[in-house]
Amino acid sequence: TDDDTFSNVFCENSKKLIDVHLFALAAKFYSLSNLGVCTPLEDIREALRGDNQGITGIKTDEFMNNKKSHEVQVMSELVDSIANYCGIKQVIDIGSGKGYLSSFLSMQYNLKVYGIDSSNTNTKGAHERNRKLKKHWRAYQSRGRANLKSQRLEKANDRPVESEIKCKEINEKPLNNDNSLQSQDQVTIQDLVPSCGFAEIATSETSKQTEVDFVAQTQSDESKLSEEVLAVLDVLPADAVEVFSSSQCNCGELCEEEKAQRKMASLKAKASKSSESNLYVPLTSCITAETELSDIITDLEDCMMVGLHTCGDLAANTLRIFAAKPEIKAVCSVGCCYHLLSEQFENQEDCPEEVWGFPMCQYLKDKGWCCGRNARMSACLALERVAVGQMLPTESLFYRAVLQVIIEEIYGVTKSDRHVGKTFSKSSSFIDYVRKSLKKLELDDSKLPDSCIMDYYEKYKHRMNELEAFNMLKVVLAPCIEVLILLDRLCYLKEQDNIAWSGLVKLFDPVKSPRCYAVIALKKQSCF
Repeated sequence: TDDDTFSNVFCENSKKLIDVHLFALAAKFYSLSNLGVCTPLEDIREALRGDNQGITGIKTDEFMNNKKSHEVQVMSELVDSIANYCGIKQVIDIGSGKGYLSSFLSMQYNLKVYGIDSSNTNTKGAHERNRKLKKHWRAYQSRGRANLKSQRLEKANDRPVESEIKCKEINEKPLNNDNSLQSQDQVTIQDLVPSCGFAEIATSETSKQTEVDFVAQTQSDESKLSEEVLAVLDVLPADAVEVFSSSQCNCGELCEEEKAQRKMASLKAKASKSSESNLYVPLTSCITAETELSDIITDLEDCMMVGLHTCGDLAANTLRIFAAKPEIKAVCSVGCCYHLLSEQFENQEDCPEEVWGFPMCQYLKDKGWCCGRNARMSACLALERVAVGQMLPTESLFYRAVLQVIIEEIYGVTKSDRHVGKTFSKSSSFIDYVRKSLKKLELDDSKLPDSCIMDYYEKYKHRMNELEAFNMLKVVLAPCIEVLILLDRLCYLKEQDNIAWSGLVKLFDPVKSPRCYAVIALKKQSCF
């Protein structure tokens, strides 16, 4: 595309929009999906996992809503693959909230997870929710084992044909110089970025695996799954799980004995900070770029950081901590709430020592780049949802717009630190909305009669369609602004000398989860 292709979108003199169609095409051209800068999720998965990875028997929709289930299922599988690749068992979940991701990583993938959230309410809620989840985990595990066995049987039925094809490929294909076999369709981290410095994933053993080995592996995996189920139970308090015994006789005595054993195991685990890997510990702390994780986590070891919809500056600070701390070997961060980002050049304040959420990379810092709150608010909009018919809340946006005119003209207020919040959903009419909003803003509504409020409503009612059109243009532009914020974070990682590979990956279905892009990075081997 030539530089002047989109030059006629705006009038050169008035700067007004004159070609809406060209505006939409330009916005699409500069979106992440079109720029070709993202690494496909499947490429990452293939680079990180072996043949038997990615088979999970437990579905998160058993105990989460559809959106959260989708996010946790996809992200937890990827996090587990990265942890296995890096040879680590400890995960730090920044901005863990109610602990959905942390709990699942711990129980499903046997990882030791520390969930850190600034809200003590969230931490307490995560504790309680995790306790209840543990209580029902046996049922999930049992169903998961049945699903796992069914999947493996299906895979075993397909295996002879696959094995025959692989054997033929091996016989026809010469060995590499390093004597390792690489299946043609497998992607390694080197294939994604050749200079990343990671050792090649050797696949000779899996390529040579015979049908007999596969059956033995299946039996071994089923045995391991049973052991993991028992291991989960052993570190739980005695009253956190239902009584279980494989024996039908003397059930009462065995149950009491098992209770005592589990209670002792639980006490020992707590006393030793729990050497068991499948552990989830919710913690309360406010994370900044200067946070020393070792002050929060006493048994900090080689680990990876994750963040599922880390809000505002927290996403940027997660990447800064990752880059600065040698014990953090990988990061997988999905940000959100771009409107809450702090900007270095927004208010033209000279605070060089301050740590800002945007920009992060040196290139944009040198340019003195600023988005502004309106642009960042636009970046939060969900184009894909609008595209499938989930329209914008036009009436609530109209209420908010007219309210702003009222508080500017009647009260002379142009800026406030207070927020109206979700007042619209709690209001019975426009008058009710205005009065509730004024109280939230601590403005005296007694001098504003109902008739005056309705005069403003009637004055602007005919312009509601204009407002809807304006907001649709903001929705179309949203991906372009999100690109700028995400590429800033990626460029920051590219500037760091200790990072082997970094990339942007589309993790989620954007209709289910509009903030769907993850920033992922791995440290160089020399940093391990």
